[in-house]
Amino acid sequence: MTKRAQSDMKHYVCDEPFDAQSIEKLTPEQEAVFLASQKKLMWWKFKRHKLAVICGAFLALMYLTTIFSEILAPYALETRNSKYIYAPPQALHLFHNGEFVGPFVYDYKSELDLNTLKRIYKPNTDKALKIRFFCRGDNYEFWGFIKSDFHLFCPQKKKPLFLLGADRLGRDVLSRMFYGARISLTIGLIGISISFTLGIIIGGLAGYYGGWIDLVVQRIIEVIQSLPTIPLWLALASIMPVTWSPILVYFGITIILGLIDWTGLARAVRSKLLALREEDYVLAARLMGASPGRIIGLHLVPGFMSHLIASATITIPTMILGETALSFLGLGLRPPIVSWGVLLNEAQNINVVALYPWLILPVVPVILVILAFNFFGDGLRDAADPYG
Repeated sequence: MTKRAQSDMKHYVCDEPFDAQSIEKLTPEQEAVFLASQKKLMWWKFKRHKLAVICGAFLALMYLTTIFSEILAPYALETRNSKYIYAPPQALHLFHNGEFVGPFVYDYKSELDLNTLKRIYKPNTDKALKIRFFCRGDNYEFWGFIKSDFHLFCPQKKKPLFLLGADRLGRDVLSRMFYGARISLTIGLIGISISFTLGIIIGGLAGYYGGWIDLVVQRIIEVIQSLPTIPLWLALASIMPVTWSPILVYFGITIILGLIDWTGLARAVRSKLLALREEDYVLAARLMGASPGRIIGLHLVPGFMSHLIASATITIPTMILGETALSFLGLGLRPPIVSWGVLLNEAQNINVVALYPWLILPVVPVILVILAFNFFGDGLRDAADPYG
């Protein structure tokens, strides 16, 4: 090409300083998305899952009630009302004789059926028992060491207030459900800490080292998973001596649930580590002299922490159901410890359920919590992949 031809060619290079924003003008919303961290992207995606947000708020509220069980319950745990054995639930009213008087219940009229020897309770519409709020009632020890008598709401003195009925000893079912939530909900948290520790350590070793360690771990997992769950729970629970205190039984059940439910998590951790251990940053950590424990704990596990969080929301309800099933069958927790499973143990007899159906009401929070954990876990799994 001649020099004249080269000089006639158009020059398309711009001599002005380069401005990246001039190529594509970003809106403030687009710029916020491009500059957002992964945690913020996960939070934005989780908020779009409305059902998961509602379930998360519900679970937070349920766990908050476990802190203030004594205050929320209208009666103390050991309070009995022999005059109101198997008393049915009292309806809540706001208007009496056409006038607004605030939340109240009607007193009972009780009589004995001589044919069935069953107590029959009827509302006495002449006596409106107004509910007291932020009041002084039964004495209790808050968390076992702070003496108090303050309650969120209380009955009138020496008058009944059984919004969900009473049991065979005249104890308020609602109050016992508040106390039972503390045990049934926390047993899942303690159990998940045990199963997560075992699952991450055992699964991490199998995935990181492989070889004969992986082979042995996989065979152990297969043996444990091949055993039927309920009979295995029954066998392990029956080992605990009957002379143990209720607190020891509580921790025993928690340890049993944690020792059984680690297998699924261990396999998930193993599969993740098998994929991640060949990454360049793992090789760089090895070359810098990092120990296997440091590589697994600080480099590999945080890489799929979102998966672990989602797995926890599935494992916790499994443990709650396990405790409820064992206590319902009489092989788990036992009185004086109160859990939802212990409360349902009184509803084993079908005749009792037919005559006093409110005794089966503790199954309602069990169902709601299980469903809430599952929907909450679905939202977390979707949010764990914000770019999907």
